[in-house]
Amino acid sequence: MSWGIELWDQFDNLEKHTQWGIDILEKYIKFVKERTEIELSYAKQLRNLSKKYQPKKNSKEEEEYRYTACKAFLSTLNEMNDYAGQHEVISENMTSQIIVELARYVQELKQERKSHFHDGRKAQQHIETCWKQLESSKRRFERDCKEADRAQQYFEKMDADINVTKADVEKARQQAQTRHQMAEESKADYSSVLQKFNHEQHEYYHTHIPNIFQKIQEMEERRIVRIGESVKTYAELDRQVIPIIGKCLDGIVKAAESIDPKNDSQLVVEAYKSGFEPPGDIEFEDYTQPMKRTVSDNSLSNSRGEGKSELKFGGKSKGKLWPFIKKNKLMSLLTSPHQPPPPPPASASPSAVPNGPQSPKQQKEPLSHRFNEFMTSKPKIHCFRSLKRGGATPEDFSNLPPEQRRKKLQQKVDELNKEIQKEMDQRDAITKMKDVYLKNPQMGDPSSLDHKLAEVSQNIEKLRLEAQKFEAWLAEVEGRLPARSDQARRQSGMYETQNAPSVNNCAQDRESPDGSYTEEQSQESEVKVLATDFDDEFDDEEPLPAIGTCKALYTFEGQNEGTISVVEGETLYVIEEDKGDGWTRIRRNEDEEGYVPTSYVEVYLDKNAKGAKTYI
Repeated sequence: MSWGIELWDQFDNLEKHTQWGIDILEKYIKFVKERTEIELSYAKQLRNLSKKYQPKKNSKEEEEYRYTACKAFLSTLNEMNDYAGQHEVISENMTSQIIVELARYVQELKQERKSHFHDGRKAQQHIETCWKQLESSKRRFERDCKEADRAQQYFEKMDADINVTKADVEKARQQAQTRHQMAEESKADYSSVLQKFNHEQHEYYHTHIPNIFQKIQEMEERRIVRIGESVKTYAELDRQVIPIIGKCLDGIVKAAESIDPKNDSQLVVEAYKSGFEPPGDIEFEDYTQPMKRTVSDNSLSNSRGEGKSELKFGGKSKGKLWPFIKKNKLMSLLTSPHQPPPPPPASASPSAVPNGPQSPKQQKEPLSHRFNEFMTSKPKIHCFRSLKRGGATPEDFSNLPPEQRRKKLQQKVDELNKEIQKEMDQRDAITKMKDVYLKNPQMGDPSSLDHKLAEVSQNIEKLRLEAQKFEAWLAEVEGRLPARSDQARRQSGMYETQNAPSVNNCAQDRESPDGSYTEEQSQESEVKVLATDFDDEFDDEEPLPAIGTCKALYTFEGQNEGTISVVEGETLYVIEEDKGDGWTRIRRNEDEEGYVPTSYVEVYLDKNAKGAKTYI
């Protein structure tokens, strides 16, 4: 089967068919190109997706990836990143092995096709030229024959006419002979051209055109084979990455199988375990016995013995129930001055009491008044709030529960030891370099390294001192913590001892209302630590509503904690009336409130305003 034989007269159709074949090839190239763009876009989206859910460095998310479930998710993200890489490989291989190769082949194919059809058109033009020569020779031969025939007839007519002269007859005879000669020459020429045309035509249809069409057929068959090879390559390139994609999927499955719920539960324990014991039973309070109003309302005794027995916040007592007490009642219990109010001045004039009433001096203040000092001192409360709300964290991590503090200190010690080792390695390197310079002065000046060596040694000393400081804190914590394996030996009072340094840091230079330091530091620390822990819960409590107004009858200079200074004739809001202890709680504005002696003010209670929110 040959196009040159079977399709000898289908030159134009073969030209259209081969052009269609090239168009098909270019269409396939375009298809593969769009596929590579899809693969690149898909790979890019997968990488962006993986990057989007990667944990951010130095963030809380990075700590969460300690859990096996989060590790499995992270492994999935990494495997998806590799999965995206395989799609990029598909795109790159298809571009280099299919698109580029086929594009080059299409250009070669176009050139070859152009050459073949150029030869075909050239052969067509040659046979058409031969045909024109044949037609021209034929027409000339025909014309000469007709002219010779007419000349012969004219001669015969002249020869038969007796009236015509002999000269005219001779002339006609010669004219007829000339025409006959020309006709013979045209005949010979026509015969020669005809033989030549037949030869050319035979060559054209049996040699030139079959050869050209055969080459076009071979070209077209090569094109078809090339498309088949490209389709096969297309599939092979996909198949090549399947094993690697399978490994990525196997990695995801392996990560999923590595999830250990028990291990994650243990990590939660290690992350949030405080080291405290649950609160003990609530002690029974017998209200059937006659009790003073001040004791029952405040639950904090004015004597040291009662203070110790009632407020043992570290032990298993009702102090553990403080988180469930409303802030307003707690503040009412703790901030009321636990001392009798001063009598009103003998004279209504402010000059009669230049310094205002003074609270009675005490050798040692009770714990209740020390706690009153803490709860009403705003700078100190702010200090403890900063520990709870992410402010300035104490250097010794004393704001944390014992177990968490131990972990933080251990981590800090490990970091400092690594830094010390790094500096020591640097010092050793500088020392070796200095020895080399001493042995070979031409390599450098040994004295030029003295400054750097001294600087590194100084850094090492600083880091060692820092490490010793944290190791001391760590030893203190580990000494006070019970054995980690013996949970039953934990004592609830250890947190007060553990966190006492941090409380002292924020409560430096504290003084009792009479200007003297208290000796109840350990108990005060216990109270402040608990107040710090529950401070955030109280922050959202609304201020007490005003229940009336009052007018100052005398000037009172509130120099003690919990009291407020007033000027004679000043009008203020009453937020808590006298409960029998001689003190009335008032407010000047939203941030300024305190107690004044009831005898120093004239109170006007407003029944309708009770429970309403009033702000100055």
